[in-house]
Amino acid sequence: MGCGKSRHDIDNGNCVCQVVRAIKDLQEAVAAEECQPCTSCFNEPLGSLVSPTTTVDTRVFVLKTKDGSPFHAFFFENNNPYCVSIYFRVEEVFDNCCATLRVLAPGRTDSQGHFIPVNLLSTSTKSDSCCINLGAVCDVTAFQATNDCVTVDLSCFCAIQCIADVDLGICN
Repeated sequence: MGCGKSRHDIDNGNCVCQVVRAIKDLQEAVAAEECQPCTSCFNEPLGSLVSPTTTVDTRVFVLKTKDGSPFHAFFFENNNPYCVSIYFRVEEVFDNCCATLRVLAPGRTDSQGHFIPVNLLSTSTKSDSCCINLGAVCDVTAFQATNDCVTVDLSCFCAIQCIADVDLGICN
């Protein structure tokens, strides 16, 4: 169930689910344009969050829970010392508002354009808390695709925030 909605309130839909479905459609339109010859100029352009000359294949987004905190997931990459992210790319939307999301590694780029991972975990000494350091979120300006995915029920989230349109080389 989503924010304040019961499972029986299907007719009103879920705005988070609708937005994730729209993002998936935009990404598929770009995949069709990049991976196959372009067939239409009337597709909603993925890339509207960056300069129009930039090629992109992913709309990065964050999901928020009922209390407003960002949903997080783990990833396991050998070259990244951190393993938690709040950033996602939709891979598939299925059934009644479930989705497979690819976890994106958060980072920034140095002056040579190399990806530098950013640690989003709080440095709190409380052993019973696991939370995201919201100050570190401001340091994230780049993303890398991981091989880790999570399947979620989109009706469990209260908000979605689109962060950036980026090229992760998904079609390559």
